[in-house]
Amino acid sequence: MTGEIGRFGVFLPSYVWQGDGPERARGIKEFAGAVEDMGFDSLFVTDHLIAAKRFYSVSFLEPLTALAVAAGVTSRVRLGTSILIMPLRHPVMLAKELATLQFLSENRVILGAGVGWNDLEYAALGVKKSERGKRTDEMLDIMIPLLDGETVTHHGEFYSVDDLYIEPRSAQRPEIWIGGGSQLADPKSPDLPKFVESVKARVLRTDGWIPRPTCPPEEIARDWRELQDYYREHDRDPRECVVAHENFMHIVLTNDPDKARREQHEAFLRVMSSERGPKYLETVYLFGTPDEIVASLQQRVDAGVEYFMLHTMTPDPAQLRSWIDEIIANVKFPPTAGPVRRGATAGASAAA
Repeated sequence: MTGEIGRFGVFLPSYVWQGDGPERARGIKEFAGAVEDMGFDSLFVTDHLIAAKRFYSVSFLEPLTALAVAAGVTSRVRLGTSILIMPLRHPVMLAKELATLQFLSENRVILGAGVGWNDLEYAALGVKKSERGKRTDEMLDIMIPLLDGETVTHHGEFYSVDDLYIEPRSAQRPEIWIGGGSQLADPKSPDLPKFVESVKARVLRTDGWIPRPTCPPEEIARDWRELQDYYREHDRDPRECVVAHENFMHIVLTNDPDKARREQHEAFLRVMSSERGPKYLETVYLFGTPDEIVASLQQRVDAGVEYFMLHTMTPDPAQLRSWIDEIIANVKFPPTAGPVRRGATAGASAAA
């Protein structure tokens, strides 16, 4: 296989349109198998409890259930979330679900984790959005040792457990990558456009970092410099951190930039909301001719990204062949780029 396909994952098209039926369910399973057969490294799933109309025009399937189905029709691809909204779940139940998926998939799980942004999702579950950061940190306090096979006692502000041990236990706990950082400043964005210290601290205690899809390359580069400095300040090697970027892409096989963008906006609006407008979409996502998209991805590689997870705007796996031939074959990673499979052996946190 030409190019660096082992550095690319694909989002399962887990969005659902009104009226979707059994054919769509079967198509999602077939899509998962096609991703593996084509040689991609991973399948990722996004997480939204309810339709997030500010960004999307569709609803999404529950991510861990969708990944369990994908695990059953694949044998090699890694299975990830980007990002799972941590505070909407209980840490013990989530640890159990992840341990089960890790066991059944034979150690293929990546937990891409974050705090979320949609007020309506928090309201639906009776969780205060203002507590999301503290809840996430406390969840990691409980979940990391549980997934490492330890017995946990914890009494915190939000959660309390005594002498808790969960099974199944796998030889390797799921990798955990933390989403967050800067984003393009926009009055419609739900969060601050900066890389806050609490997110850096979460990345430091886990295995990787997922810059926001809405973070332009120059800001990814700035954030990565800040994060490397943060690692060194805490006597850690930044090379231990996977830098994995999520974005959205629809390939149109043309050298005409205007034609490419017209068709791309049509495809995007089947999944994305029109609220932010075409200019914003083109600024943060992957638009244009194949050569323009290669250049956009290359800018992100040059900024420090070593792994990509890309959303498709169509459930047709034929789009993926164009990704391989026109895009992935032409994106160049430096020879110093780190391995894409860091791994975390169970019990490692106790030995550290």
